[in-house]
Amino acid sequence: MADQFHTTRWSIVLAAGRNSQTNASSRALETLCQTYWYPLYAFIRRRVGNEHEAQDLTQTFFERILEKQTLADADPDRGRFRAFLLTACNRFLANEWHKANARKRGGGLQLLSLDFEAAATRYSIEPADNLTAEILFEQQWAITLIDSVLAQLRQEFADRGAEGQFEHLKAFLTGTGPSGYAATAKSMETSEGAAKVAVYRLRVRYREMIRSEIAQTVDSPDDVEDEIRRLFEVMSGKHDKSL
Repeated sequence: MADQFHTTRWSIVLAAGRNSQTNASSRALETLCQTYWYPLYAFIRRRVGNEHEAQDLTQTFFERILEKQTLADADPDRGRFRAFLLTACNRFLANEWHKANARKRGGGLQLLSLDFEAAATRYSIEPADNLTAEILFEQQWAITLIDSVLAQLRQEFADRGAEGQFEHLKAFLTGTGPSGYAATAKSMETSEGAAKVAVYRLRVRYREMIRSEIAQTVDSPDDVEDEIRRLFEVMSGKHDKSL
């Protein structure tokens, strides 16, 4: 795994930031931003309260990142895209708030196509609790990562004409399937033993893809297991203030 890290997205971005920008690093950064923009939107929305202001600030922030590629903000000792994004955003809000607020809505370059309508719907069903903006960011980061992996898994099944099988099996990824193996086997028109084997293989592939997705957002293979631990702490509610 360590030998493959030079090809992961965040490692490419950081390597270019330490030396010179490349087209590959620009594409890698844009892909990461496109995937993980919603957690930051949720963070900003929790901070500012106003929906349209949060949209403007989010769009402007990513325009600045992609235009200027302010990679010097990334802490080389904690080379994680999650930490970089939140640190850079906090600096942006502190230093550029009045400038961003003065911009007319829709007047930016919109280098990323952000679906704010879907984001507003998603944010409206967030629990109205006392989570800090930082913890909300981490929770949405974890959810976004898992959703990305599930979408990739679904596509793998679809590519071999087995998307229906995935729909039957996916409930087992977050616990025991709602109807158990026997009912799942019946719905899949297979044996219970075959269903158990299919679930086992799906779980193995799911874990592999979780690790692969996390690897795209950290600078060192040593950080992967720590990020996995953090991911499940956040999802289980056992969170602290560290990033």
